[in-house]
Amino acid sequence: MRNDFSNSTSPLVAFILRNTIQEAEFSPSTWATLPANTTNGPVFGGYIGYNMQWDQLVVGVDLGYKYANRATEASDSISRQFVTSDNFLNAVTIDARSTFKLVDYATFRARAGYAWGNFLPYAVVGIAAGRFRYGTTVTVHAEGAPIPPAPGAPYVLDQSASSGKDNAIVGGVAAGLGIDWAVTPGMFLRAEWEYVAFAPVNGSRSNINTGKIGAGARF
Repeated sequence: MRNDFSNSTSPLVAFILRNTIQEAEFSPSTWATLPANTTNGPVFGGYIGYNMQWDQLVVGVDLGYKYANRATEASDSISRQFVTSDNFLNAVTIDARSTFKLVDYATFRARAGYAWGNFLPYAVVGIAAGRFRYGTTVTVHAEGAPIPPAPGAPYVLDQSASSGKDNAIVGGVAAGLGIDWAVTPGMFLRAEWEYVAFAPVNGSRSNINTGKIGAGARF
């Protein structure tokens, strides 16, 4: 699973720096504080489906469930200096840490394939819904002083904010390619690649690539 944390800090930084000239003119909330990260591991699941066949053309739908339990995390900081229109020299540092877990997800897909002997190569497209657990903590340290002869007094800001949620349900899209091999009239083996991209969760975008091997029965 790959997760892009680059926008996960934006809401918290914007909240800490709300109504400030630093945010209005240089938008620290848009800085990409955290990098992307990936994790690998097994995914388990099952599926049910229904097929219709016309000569060699096979079309159908399937409903799948996968238990992923895949977690990623990132921590980093970013610092910048800039002069605002009030002639203050500002130094802003953002320290952040974010954790992100895909607990499980379900897919509903349409499938089309071409039967060739005992083999059925196919393609799938569909929708997905994932269950996520996440948490983000941000600390903003800002300090500044007027550049003479500008008036004003130096300032220092140190403030933290956090957000998180369990069982956040998020939609997505799914696509994949695979092949079934009918080893008996009622049993087949399956090999498949599937890609699922989820909508942003707390500013983070995630996707999962899976290579699957399984067995199924036909009724």
